[in-house]
Amino acid sequence: MLTENEKKNIRETFAMVQPIATTAAELFYNRLFDIAPQVKPLFKHTNMEQQGRHLMQTIGILVHSIDRLDTFKPHLQKLGQNHIKYGAEPGHYAVVGEALLWTLQQGLGEAFTEEVAEAWTKLYTFVAESAQEAYAPELN
Repeated sequence: MLTENEKKNIRETFAMVQPIATTAAELFYNRLFDIAPQVKPLFKHTNMEQQGRHLMQTIGILVHSIDRLDTFKPHLQKLGQNHIKYGAEPGHYAVVGEALLWTLQQGLGEAFTEEVAEAWTKLYTFVAESAQEAYAPELN
């Protein structure tokens, strides 16, 4: 799925984002709500600071599991099931991906190269597709 170089790019750039994790999470959610205001009500009872920490921890676990993504897939499917309970729809995953890439671009600056963008896009596509399997389990 991911090449060794793509994995390296993801690991290295996530290491650059970790020191600014709180800011990155805030940027992410602000961007998400700007481009998809329809998702904001899904977070009306959410402590956004705590949600931001959870987001960054989840990404961290994913990055650290990058060599065994197949074993991480059941966790992502469970995440998708939870998102259904919260009212998330399959179409929301595209805007989440857009907000994630934008956030990485902001946080990484010049280090956000085309290669880096492609690697993160591939990783997020795997995450989104795995989570969305919860919406149509009979198709899997």
